Amino acid sequence: MAVFPVSRVPVVNVASVPQRSPLRYPGGKTWLIPHIREWLGQTTPEILIEPFAGGAIVSLTAVMEDLVSAAIMIELDRDVAAFWRAALDEGATLQDWLRQFDPTHERLRDLERTPPATVAEHGWRTLVLNRTRRGGVLAPGASFSRNGENGRGVLSRWYPDTLARRLAAIEPYAEAERLVFAEGDGMKLLPPLLYGWEQNAAVFLDPPYTAAGGKRAGSRLYAHATIDHARLFALMAERDANFLMTYDAAPEIIDLVRAYGFHAAELSMKNGHHNMLSELVITPEPLFA
Repeated sequence: MAVFPVSRVPVVNVASVPQRSPLRYPGGKTWLIPHIREWLGQTTPEILIEPFAGGAIVSLTAVMEDLVSAAIMIELDRDVAAFWRAALDEGATLQDWLRQFDPTHERLRDLERTPPATVAEHGWRTLVLNRTRRGGVLAPGASFSRNGENGRGVLSRWYPDTLARRLAAIEPYAEAERLVFAEGDGMKLLPPLLYGWEQNAAVFLDPPYTAAGGKRAGSRLYAHATIDHARLFALMAERDANFLMTYDAAPEIIDLVRAYGFHAAELSMKNGHHNMLSELVITPEPLFA
C-alpha cells in the first residue's frame, strides 16, 4: 500500500523519451522526464541547477526542450566530471575518437590501466568504460559486460555513431553557455548558487548515494556513497527553494518528508533485476498527486 498518494503522471517506457546523454548511468532518470516537463512547465524557472549530475539527462532535456534558459550541472566524481568537461569543451575530439575506436578486450584493458594525461583523455576513458562495463558502473572493481544484449558482450551498448550524434547535439548548447559544468561537492556549491539565483532557479536533486534503508547498492555503484540526507532536506527548507527530489521510499526519507512538510508522490518502479520498488518524487508544493 502506498505511503503517499500515487503520482497521476505515469511512468513511461524509457524508449519513448529522447535519449540525450552519452552516458549510461546507474539510477538514471530518463523515466522521470514527464514529471520534469510538468514540474518546469508549471514553475517556469530561468535556470536549472543539478547538484548531482551523473548522466545529466534532466539538465540536457530541460535545456534542449527550452524548459529553462540554462542549466548548471555539478558532479563530484572525478571520472564523470572529466567526461562532462570534455563533452562540453572538446566534444568534436570525442566524436572523432568514437568513430576510430575498436573496443577489443585488449584495448579496453589497456585503457583501464593507463592513467589519462589530459581532460579529453580522461573524459574519453570515462565514456568508453561506461559504455562497455556491465550496467555502466564506473566504481572500482566493475567488470566488463560478458553477454550483454544478444550476446554481443562489450559491444552490446557500444553505438559510436549514436554517441557521436548525442555529443554533436550538446555542442551548440555548450558554446552558447546554456549548459555549464562545475566539478565539486553539490552540497557545498548549492547554497551560494541558490543565494544568487533565488526564485529564478529550480533544483533537481537525485543524490546517487546510499540511504540506510534505500539505495543499499550505492557504495557498489558510485565512488561517493555517503551524504547527509537530513542536511540536504534542511538546506532546501532553509532557502524556500523550488525543487524536485527523487529518492527510494526508505523509512528515514519518508520521515524527513513529513518532518519538513514537503509533498511526495509515489511511483512503482521496476529495477534492473525486475523487482518492483517504490520511488518518491518530492516537491515543496503538491504537484503530482
